[in-house]
Amino acid sequence: MIEKRLFQKISKGDVYAYILDNGKGLKAEILSLGGIIRKLEFVGTDVLLGRDNYETYLHDGSYFGALIGRNSNRIEKGEFKINGKQYNVIKNDGGKNNIHGGTDGFNTKIWNAEAVDGEEPKLILTTVSEDGEEGFPGKVNVKVTYTLTKENAISIHYEGESDQDTILNMTNHSYFNLNGHTSGSVRNHTLWMDCDFYTPITENVVPDGTIISVKDTPFDFTTPKKVGQDIDSKHEQIVLGLGYDHNLIINGTGYRKFAVLTGDISGITMECYTDRPAVQLYTGNYVVNEPECKDNAKYEKNQGLCLETQVFPNFTKYAFFPGGILKKGEKYDTITEYKFYKKA
Repeated sequence: MIEKRLFQKISKGDVYAYILDNGKGLKAEILSLGGIIRKLEFVGTDVLLGRDNYETYLHDGSYFGALIGRNSNRIEKGEFKINGKQYNVIKNDGGKNNIHGGTDGFNTKIWNAEAVDGEEPKLILTTVSEDGEEGFPGKVNVKVTYTLTKENAISIHYEGESDQDTILNMTNHSYFNLNGHTSGSVRNHTLWMDCDFYTPITENVVPDGTIISVKDTPFDFTTPKKVGQDIDSKHEQIVLGLGYDHNLIINGTGYRKFAVLTGDISGITMECYTDRPAVQLYTGNYVVNEPECKDNAKYEKNQGLCLETQVFPNFTKYAFFPGGILKKGEKYDTITEYKFYKKA
């Protein structure tokens, strides 16, 4: 089942909310603004942090639930080269780096939307990113399909094509709290990740070019543990990130399970699948006393965590990192899925 309703009238045009319901316990509210997943309810529990109006989403430095592009994560100093040509994009990360595509990234666009009802309801979003937009080369046609599957998963299928070689590295910036978005910290959630290595960061929160084993570090989730077990560690990397704000390398290749998260109070479990090489684990370290949130909530640090699938951040600086260069005429095509269940 799919319901469409007006979310808000704005100068750019009308923003609509699409409510998808698979009839099996999973329900999503997705906005045409930024492709934002505003709500994700499983058996009545809303497991995503979010906001209530356009203005707060437009100026949302936390990117709650938004589609991210052209590039997710950071580009150091906002500089990169493609085919030997230098490009400079806006440094919207404290004047140091480009983050999440720039000031007017995909999260601020009003996307074209097509709802397709059925046993597995879909919302197909399309947009065009023009040549030079936010400083990136090439005209890129982008398509993102959200599907609620009959197995109680939300599948996100990203597609794109460009008329020039460019960067395309999309993700979704949802903050998950499986106890419910108003329930407080996720520190007592249990997390498993199929990641044996991670990329350490500099003081500017960009990878420094090294690849390190997670063994005997706070980044070892290969055996399930509480999210908060090592989050206050004096480990240099935890101190630099104010918690977890790091790229972990997913073992294997192809479409595979990379993480399992379980709420300690709700008992809701989320399994995560992707074909991407890496995932950014972010524990909402900068979400502090956050006002103007859904249901009059005020979010605090660690109230949600993100599992943002992507290529390695800062790949434009380190040629040996798996990168996000989309060649002219090639197809960008990737899927990430979050699947929910609850034991009786």
